[in-house]
Amino acid sequence: MQQPQPGYPPQQQPGYPPQPGYPPQPGYPQQGAFPAQQPSHPQYGYQQPPQKRLDPDQMPSPIQVMADDQQNRGGVFVTNEKGLVPPLVTTDFIVDDKGNASPRYIRSSMYSVPVTADLLKQTAMPFCLVISPMAETVGTEQEPPLIDFAALTGSPTLGPVRCARCKAYMCPNMKFVDAGRHFKCAFCKAQTEVPMEYTQYINSMQQYGRVPAEMALGAYEIVATKEYCRNNTLPNPPALVFVIDVSYNSVKNGLLETLCDNIMTIIQSMPTDEAGRSYTRVGFITYSSTVHFYNIKGTLAQPQMLSVGDVGDMFVPLLEGFLERPEDSGPVLQQLLEMLPVLFRDNRDTETILLPAVQAGLEALKAADTSGQLLVFNTTLPTYPAPGKLINREDRKLLGTDKEKQILAPQSTDYNELGQACSAAGVCVQLFTCNNAYVDAATIGQLPRLTGGQTHKYTYFTADVDGPRLIHDVIRVVSRPTAHDAVMRVRCSTGVRATEFYGHFFMSNTTDIELAAIDADKAVGIEIKHDDKLTAEDGVYIQAALLYTHRSGQRRLRVLNLALSVAQQLADTYRSADTDTIVNFLTKQAIWALRETPPRQIREGLTSRCARCLAAYRRHCASPSAPGQLVLPGSMKLLPLYTNCVIHGDALHGGSDITCDERACAMYRALTADVATSCALTYPRLLPLHRLREGDTPAMLRASKDKMEDQGIYLLENGVHMLLWVGSAASPELTQALFGQPSPQAIDTSVRELPVLDNELSEAARELVDQARRQRRVYMRLTVMTQNSPAELQLRRSLVEDATIGPSYVDFLLDVHKAIQKLM
Repeated sequence: MQQPQPGYPPQQQPGYPPQPGYPPQPGYPQQGAFPAQQPSHPQYGYQQPPQKRLDPDQMPSPIQVMADDQQNRGGVFVTNEKGLVPPLVTTDFIVDDKGNASPRYIRSSMYSVPVTADLLKQTAMPFCLVISPMAETVGTEQEPPLIDFAALTGSPTLGPVRCARCKAYMCPNMKFVDAGRHFKCAFCKAQTEVPMEYTQYINSMQQYGRVPAEMALGAYEIVATKEYCRNNTLPNPPALVFVIDVSYNSVKNGLLETLCDNIMTIIQSMPTDEAGRSYTRVGFITYSSTVHFYNIKGTLAQPQMLSVGDVGDMFVPLLEGFLERPEDSGPVLQQLLEMLPVLFRDNRDTETILLPAVQAGLEALKAADTSGQLLVFNTTLPTYPAPGKLINREDRKLLGTDKEKQILAPQSTDYNELGQACSAAGVCVQLFTCNNAYVDAATIGQLPRLTGGQTHKYTYFTADVDGPRLIHDVIRVVSRPTAHDAVMRVRCSTGVRATEFYGHFFMSNTTDIELAAIDADKAVGIEIKHDDKLTAEDGVYIQAALLYTHRSGQRRLRVLNLALSVAQQLADTYRSADTDTIVNFLTKQAIWALRETPPRQIREGLTSRCARCLAAYRRHCASPSAPGQLVLPGSMKLLPLYTNCVIHGDALHGGSDITCDERACAMYRALTADVATSCALTYPRLLPLHRLREGDTPAMLRASKDKMEDQGIYLLENGVHMLLWVGSAASPELTQALFGQPSPQAIDTSVRELPVLDNELSEAARELVDQARRQRRVYMRLTVMTQNSPAELQLRRSLVEDATIGPSYVDFLLDVHKAIQKLM
């Protein structure tokens, strides 16, 4: 058994029981009508005579589920009730915060929690949360208001009002007692004295008929006092350091020039204060086999370069002039960007370092006494004899086998240890890998994993094809809402507690999630377990508090509250289940377990858990039915489909048909995904472009080759890949309108963007591609392929209802049905 790497949060993995192999199917069930148990909670039954093959179109469809939810739940979602189930993440809705935080910030796997641990265990469902505390609002939604108690009460020392015992913050679930002199905590039931200044503030608000935000809203922010800062000192605004590979490979593939041409655009995209001044100081480090720092102080005639040759003993050769506001540096910064490509154009270093360059960025930010982000750009495996040197250990044959952890676990602890050091200093590493060979993402990706960053990979990078993608993604990283140097703690009311944590962060104890940064595109998965029986009248209260530094340098607390109901009957729990959240969490949990458990055992465990969950529903909640009938709860009828998708997705199943680096990146992606992202990763969107009309997105199709016609042109996207498939019999009118070519055979499939042509279909198709990139918040690379070409294999892997790399949806449903029958 492999020892856990240092830096992994302490957590116990649930065992994954082995599932017996399934015997061959004697026949296929046929659709049969099944009466709903009750109007609000339909069941779905499928009868099984042996002679006919099951019609896939009769199986529960995610497209139908999404359409129904959009029709029934679209519009305004008011969060004024305990245990209110939110709309699906795919539904267009606006949140009106009336005491519970928006589901964009926090989602639960169930909104009615079984009253005891035994009752929860019977369902085989996880009770979990997926929290994305910096998520972006939509449309007319309000940002969480910022409350400054010191300013509002006139008392400069008054910080957040919180429970004296459990330290939960004031929220709508607290109850005032003793004529308002104390409040009773909803979490631990203790009574806390209310500060006199706070009482006066509340009374003055009530005189005007207003309720303070912290008593009315589920999500709000509080200005933190010095006690909430490192060393009791208010922080500096977080900084940004570009750490750029200037080796022969970086010069040759155009990475260095692409960055220098676009860094001013990247800097200009960063948020500014009301006066238009940048909050953020920037600095520059370059590296190949040595590390170079740059002085960009605005008073210099030209930038100065200082080199550190002894990369084994890294130090910062300058402090003043390394970090500067772009407007203060002015023409000196511009000169540096013009100078770098010229300075290194003849560099012949092909062996590079990496760890010392990141160490340099960390030491520079520590010397400046600030948190921040390192944007690290690299092109090759670090093989130069220096700290962090790695060997090429790629062996794709091991992927998907019990030995895969030999290549998916870090090959040394160096990167984990540096990641922990970065996390402790509030320094987040964002890694942009522009490689044309193996870079061991499983090892170097520990830096982003432990610091709340991400590994962005651009395989076979060339500046003209991939440059726009890279720059777009870097702009997203520097401009999106981000919490720096953060700590998050989740408090629960009596009877339950947070036990397991999954995502990109570090934990030095069992309660505090240490995030050098967390941004709008990241989420954390948290399992909640019973430690006592619950009471129905109280409910379950959850409060996630994120203490962080805003980009302006202000220390803040973001508080998210959620109230759940308690279920005495399992039917109530099933009715309130959120399948998308369950699947997101189970994927995170399964990927984490890969460190120590064989992949086959994990996949069998997920199948078994799906069967046990549905068997419990049938046993405890469903109306009596024939033994051959498959009965699915209305809220969870897609669980078998999504389980099959996860089991055969790249993160869990990626075998020798993908590279080791791609597999590692898929695992990182799933660990950080919020529910909307994991939804797309699990079940991709297939759109018929030949049915495209201006201003109208065509209806999504089921992800199966049976839905694709030879005459059609289709776009498939899942937030990572964007594939455009041209049928062999597509009409000349279609190919001319989209590609300017008379036939599918004449199309140049090496293009990475649709050509700009002056017709309605071309404009609508390009807008659809842009819209998908905006929605997924990532600049997906467009891959064009024609029918029966070798590239078609990638598309087939994404048609998740077909039997491409595992059983089809129909066959898996039958496997699950058999497993349920054995459990009954």
